[in-house]
Amino acid sequence: MSKQRTLRVECGKPNQVIYVLGTVLNIDVYKPAPVGSKSFEVHSSPGVKCSISDLHNVTIVAQHAKRWILNNGTLLVVTMGKRSNYLNDNKVTITYYGDKLDQPIDKIILQLTAVYISLDVDADRDGKVEKNNPNKGSWKWGPKGHGAILLVNCDKDAPGAAVSDRNDDTVPIFEDLGDMSQMILRTEGPNSLPPDYKLQLYISASDEKKVHVFRHDLIKMTKVLGGTLLSTVMDYTKGNNEYNFFIEGLKFPDEDTGSLVTVNLSLLEPMIVGHAPIFTEQVVFHLAPWIMTPNTLAPRDVFVCSVMDNATFLKEFTALVEKAMSKLTICNMDVNRGDRWIQDEIEFGYSEAPHKTFPIVFDSPRNRGLEMLPYKKLLGPDFGHVTRAADKVNSLDSFGNLEVSPPVTVNGKEYPMGRIIIGSAFPTTSHGRNMTKVIRNFLYAQTVQSPIELFSDWLYVGHVDEFLTFVPAPDRKGFRLLLVSPDACCKLFMKLQQEGHGAAMLFENLNPGLNKTPIKINEILNNQALLRDNAYVQKCVDWNRDVLKKELGLDEDDIIDIPVLFHIREYFERAEALFPDMVNMIVLGKYLGIPKPFGPLINGKCPLESAVRAALEPLGLDCNFIDDFAAYHLQLGEVHCGSNVLRKPFAFKWWNMEM
Repeated sequence: MSKQRTLRVECGKPNQVIYVLGTVLNIDVYKPAPVGSKSFEVHSSPGVKCSISDLHNVTIVAQHAKRWILNNGTLLVVTMGKRSNYLNDNKVTITYYGDKLDQPIDKIILQLTAVYISLDVDADRDGKVEKNNPNKGSWKWGPKGHGAILLVNCDKDAPGAAVSDRNDDTVPIFEDLGDMSQMILRTEGPNSLPPDYKLQLYISASDEKKVHVFRHDLIKMTKVLGGTLLSTVMDYTKGNNEYNFFIEGLKFPDEDTGSLVTVNLSLLEPMIVGHAPIFTEQVVFHLAPWIMTPNTLAPRDVFVCSVMDNATFLKEFTALVEKAMSKLTICNMDVNRGDRWIQDEIEFGYSEAPHKTFPIVFDSPRNRGLEMLPYKKLLGPDFGHVTRAADKVNSLDSFGNLEVSPPVTVNGKEYPMGRIIIGSAFPTTSHGRNMTKVIRNFLYAQTVQSPIELFSDWLYVGHVDEFLTFVPAPDRKGFRLLLVSPDACCKLFMKLQQEGHGAAMLFENLNPGLNKTPIKINEILNNQALLRDNAYVQKCVDWNRDVLKKELGLDEDDIIDIPVLFHIREYFERAEALFPDMVNMIVLGKYLGIPKPFGPLINGKCPLESAVRAALEPLGLDCNFIDDFAAYHLQLGEVHCGSNVLRKPFAFKWWNMEM
């Protein structure tokens, strides 16, 4: 739709007009008409298109003269299709007549100079700034959508910089420009223009903390918008020019930070006092969200901590990573300061625009021994960092309580990037632990992985990774959901008891130095308090099972029950695993690193391990059981809690989602 501009003109005075291609000039020919005028004629240069509009119809002005009756409300509509080569090289003449049809009373002469002005961005999302895209001023989701994209510049390109790039007002290094979105202001027209016209770029106060805009000239980069700078003005002195700008996002979408940013352009005409805008347009950017990666995506880097007592675990874990042909990073004591729970400290994800993709670590507010890991080992060139500070945190704010499903379709609605999963208190309770509001708000605001909240407060630690995980599968939906199942474990033990193995003992193969008393299958099945604990746990898991089936569109065949038993801590009235929780595994492609359960040995084999192998190996998965008992299980965690995986991003582009 063309931009409309009302133009007021006078008889007997020069009317020099700068016309911007793509606009429409509306000129009231009745109000400035001299006294006694009854009719008028319009003549124009060949490059000018004129039409007469009144209350009844629109008439195109022919090249030969034609006279119109002058009525109140009559408009002359003027457009041009080609830029001027010289100043005032096009003309429109309005001639007024009274009763004497052969004697004009007066005339209005418009001297027109046509210029091209366009603020351009990558509105079609192909990684290149196109010229005057008609959809650049709005945002639309989907593969046929439009609107430019803005990365949050949260990496650190400059060596030795104390903060991430978004926290400074400069562009300290050329590589930083690669994280920004380009914007070009293009002008075309005569080499000489009337004096004191200006071009103004501006943003609203609501966007000032979302962006920095830098102008790039041959010598330097200068910040012109953002922070306290809401507008910048440039002299418009010549027709043909390009002004290059680079824009960085400063904030991810959040509860108080909208996802859209608008940059406005105005052409300012000099007045007796100040300037007035005679042409305005806008471009719209969408801040790129932070995106989580599910277990079904390929691993890129694996992280684990080296602490004083996990040498055995590290040896077995390293063998798994080598088997999966992944890169392993071991965080030593100088970085982890005795904190082994790297899954709880950080969550890896990424952000993407058509021109750039880079990983971003989401830093939890738990801030224990691993607090400096993101700054010492991760934040750097093309590796971003984001965090949210909270005044008060609890265990549910650790990122073992933050997972994401693989892509799903639910009742016809597609979630091509999966859905975030977090744990909370039971919905109807007025007390209990919940993830802090600032984290929840951030996750919901990213929009592309609509979160699901489960009931995890029944667990002593309270993390969703204690009772669920996802593994890749070659059929159905491309994955299976694994859930802990006390019921499956009790049935397995009852079957073993019936086969005469009731005296077989759990923990019999453990290092005697751990002082862990072995326990017989018979003792477990005769322990009524323990069975009641697990009946309760199963109800909690089943409640979550129903939520996940509904919110992820799953059938029973999409779910695999993993045998695990729990016991309730009396004072806290919350559950913890009785033996290593095999659901709390690491997934590296088809290779699974599963906590070794140290179940009873029957004919030299552990039936718990055998049950897991029987369920997962037909899917093409490689089950590797890792001894995490001393270093992790006894400290209320498992393999997944003590490791982390940076995965490759989705091939699917988030802006192609149908919202």
